[in-house]
Amino acid sequence: MVKSMESQNYGTAVDESLPLYSKIKSVFWGKPPRDPKERRLLLKIDCFVLSYVCLSYWINYVDRTNLSNAYVSGMKESLNMTGNDFNVINTCFTVGYIVGMIPNNLMLLLVPPRYWLTFCAVAWGFLTLGIYRVNSYQQVCAIRFFQAIFESATFSGTHLILGSWYKEEEINTRSATFTSSGLIGSLFSGFMQSAIYTNMDGKSGLEGWRWLFIIDFIITIPIALYGFMCFPGSPDKIKSSWIFSEEDLKMAKDRLPPSPKTKLDLSVIRRVVGRWHWWLFSLLWVMGGENESFGSNSLFALWLASKNYNVPQRNHYPMGIFGVGVAATFACALYVDHTGGRTHWHVAIIIAAAMLLSSIMVLANPLKDAVMFAAQYIAGISFAGQAIFFAWANLVCRADLQERAVVLASMNMFSGAVNAWWSLLFYSADTVPKFRKGCYAMIATTITSAVIAILIRFLQVKDDQRFPSERGKVAFRDDTSNLDSGGSVKDVITSKVENFS
Repeated sequence: MVKSMESQNYGTAVDESLPLYSKIKSVFWGKPPRDPKERRLLLKIDCFVLSYVCLSYWINYVDRTNLSNAYVSGMKESLNMTGNDFNVINTCFTVGYIVGMIPNNLMLLLVPPRYWLTFCAVAWGFLTLGIYRVNSYQQVCAIRFFQAIFESATFSGTHLILGSWYKEEEINTRSATFTSSGLIGSLFSGFMQSAIYTNMDGKSGLEGWRWLFIIDFIITIPIALYGFMCFPGSPDKIKSSWIFSEEDLKMAKDRLPPSPKTKLDLSVIRRVVGRWHWWLFSLLWVMGGENESFGSNSLFALWLASKNYNVPQRNHYPMGIFGVGVAATFACALYVDHTGGRTHWHVAIIIAAAMLLSSIMVLANPLKDAVMFAAQYIAGISFAGQAIFFAWANLVCRADLQERAVVLASMNMFSGAVNAWWSLLFYSADTVPKFRKGCYAMIATTITSAVIAILIRFLQVKDDQRFPSERGKVAFRDDTSNLDSGGSVKDVITSKVENFS
């Protein structure tokens, strides 16, 4: 096996010989590879892999956020929605998300991601279009359930793919770019709904909120077609394409640390359940996902509606939360990359501190506009956990592809399973405008997530220190059972020592 190119260069220092533009780029995008061929390959990966998954997640979040924007822009009145009908729709979406999570990630191991992800995008696009014809909130529930099954392929599936292309010192920034595209989708949805309500309400006999779903569909389909044409999927699922040559794909595999050959069979259960990765990363994102509850449950939009802000304001003001989320995500990713790619747990502490402050502010004076605006914008910091925690799991589980697929999917799946009832219990629409139950729940989840992150880091360090005696034996057994005819035991030992050194 070829040793991972520059595997020990974590991008923590900027090469003084670089021109000014390259120095700035190194700070914000990571240190470029020394090999010109690898630099060109990395540019291709950014242009065709990262670009598609970002566009896909962007429209995914546009489609997802449009429901809350439509709800405060006329849907509630048109469909005679009362009480917790809005939360029930969100719960139906969450249940569909849970159902589709692991099957979708396993499908990506069997079907080339280029085909599966673009198929899912087309499917949820048509389902989004269907919402413009609904006459009851029950119809919305049914559509959102099936829409979520296809949308669930995007988030954890993309993290699985990013882990197959990017090195340790590259993946945090790219994961941040990917998750930020979803937050930008939420921003865009607010602008779009406000513009549609102002300019298209009543056009062709359709209410403004119905036009939102039509326009979402019109945007979604071209993105899916772009993916089918240009997105390569993962390097192990293609031999070559019009963009990536065989040499490119070989280099893409060689530049990452070598790992044992593992199979998608019943042994996956033993490998997953027998390690701490699945248990703790799943629990981390159960808590981390609930740390986003202020933003993900549209509490600010509901609060603005309760305070009789007008429709454009209800759509515009919450966008600041997602703007803070984008800034916090990139700042945390840069911090992790520039501190050696091993300080993910620090981000959990930062998020916990921010959400504790936000919760205390809302508990202290939820009816004062200045307090609520500040608290909700501070809560946007919680979105940084998406990129950092999934990048962390990607790196820890990199030696086992199937385990990595299950762990990433399980993180999102269990988070969704808890959120299905957690949001109804603590963040229901009838808790507006004080959200007291939600604030106490937030304090509990933030403290717990910080403790779990510290425990994960402790076990990660312990495993690294223990490698030659225990982890090395496991890796050695995995590799020696799959030696190629031209390999040798010495080659296996050498590659493993190089990999974990």
